[in-house]
Amino acid sequence: MDILKPDICVIGAGSGGLSVAAAAAAFGVPVVLIEKHKMGGDCLNIGCVPSKALLAAAQKAQAARSGKDFGVTAESDVDFLKVRDHVRGVIAAIAPVDSAERFTGLGVRVIKGEATFKNKRAVTVGDVEIRARRFVIASGSTPALPPIPGLDGGPYLTNETIFDLDILPRHLIVIGGGPIGLEMAQAFRRLGSEVTVIEAMQPLAKDDPEAAAIVLDQFAREGIVIRSPAKAVSVVYGQDTVSLTVETTNGDQTRQDKIDGTHLLVAAGRKPTVDGLGLDAARIKYDRAGIAVNRKLKTSNRRVYAIGDCAAGQLQFTHAANYHAGLVLRSALFRLPVRVNNDVVPWVTYTEPELAQTGVSEATARRRGLKFRILRWPYHDNDRAQAEGATHGHIKVIVSQSGTILGATIAGAQAGELIATWTLAVAQKLNIRTMAGIVLPYPTLSEIGKRAAIDSFAASLTSPWVRRIIRWLRVFG
Repeated sequence: MDILKPDICVIGAGSGGLSVAAAAAAFGVPVVLIEKHKMGGDCLNIGCVPSKALLAAAQKAQAARSGKDFGVTAESDVDFLKVRDHVRGVIAAIAPVDSAERFTGLGVRVIKGEATFKNKRAVTVGDVEIRARRFVIASGSTPALPPIPGLDGGPYLTNETIFDLDILPRHLIVIGGGPIGLEMAQAFRRLGSEVTVIEAMQPLAKDDPEAAAIVLDQFAREGIVIRSPAKAVSVVYGQDTVSLTVETTNGDQTRQDKIDGTHLLVAAGRKPTVDGLGLDAARIKYDRAGIAVNRKLKTSNRRVYAIGDCAAGQLQFTHAANYHAGLVLRSALFRLPVRVNNDVVPWVTYTEPELAQTGVSEATARRRGLKFRILRWPYHDNDRAQAEGATHGHIKVIVSQSGTILGATIAGAQAGELIATWTLAVAQKLNIRTMAGIVLPYPTLSEIGKRAAIDSFAASLTSPWVRRIIRWLRVFG
């Protein structure tokens, strides 16, 4: 058996694992990277990249339809095979950056195969044994499948298979009203499918309810049917059809009815990938929520870190995994103290309008018992939003009594881009005075945030003390 003794062994070549491997190799550290499927992981192959490429195609179709509001009439003919080719082309364009060849060139030893811990200090892959100083598990997650009778009896879709479709669904039924389910629902609706979403609880339940309502209102205008709260009771497949029995409860009344479609997408969340890793042999604690880690992202085995989707209690985003990678490198290479702070990790739902959150939400602030103020500003009072016909939405900023920016929620056009400034403000603990004082180009959507910041001083305009000071200063000319 071939025995390798690198400083760091990374299990999983998704976004987080690649970040650890590339950065460690750049410092001249011997690194082994193990991947059993495709380089780039879910984000490149079946997640962020293909979904955003599909959403971009859907936005083009929607823009053609809505052009008449601007005096422009255009046809919107969707060639779904070309849409699929666009998605595949985007993946292919990015793939070389994540390829085994590139990482080999960076000095990383890339091994294709399934990694299994042999003991607390070693991992095996085929006939290779890796005895590393530190291990980083970045195994990611897979779609969670709800226990619905009949689901396994036919060809349901997940994010792992939906991008391989070569025909546009006539009626797509989506189980799950979270970000993935709603992004795909809007994309396929705009491409021409009839779409019904089934959500057991509340759509976008993890987001601010006021912001979520703005997104859901747009869904209703586009003809996307959302049934919630509704429970999927059973699935029956026919020839090129699928029937979903749904149960809804209103007070004491419970009823069941059937929804007939042509395709079924299961987007009911993600589960951490831990099977087959041999975690018991390595004395690593884990459960259904993932691998147990402390605030330093260390597992119960002090030689092993877990990052990204497989780490229990952490945010399941590509950029969160990259954030984790940076913390692990500081800890493993430089012995610096690190601590995960999820308040500095933003997230975005890429529907139209977009929904973005950073820092503390109103609900979180109340749950923590914080004393805070809420600042708001609507899109419809912004000149750029009026010019582009993107007037639905608002910004909502949470600040402490002293003015420290605690968090922000934006629902509206380009929310994912606008949230960057507020993420910096939260991370650096900036005061709202800083945001009120910056000079921004006109006309831009970013002015919405500044207007919310300026609004925090509205009370001082009518303060008798401020007016007395102004009158007193007049004495000096």
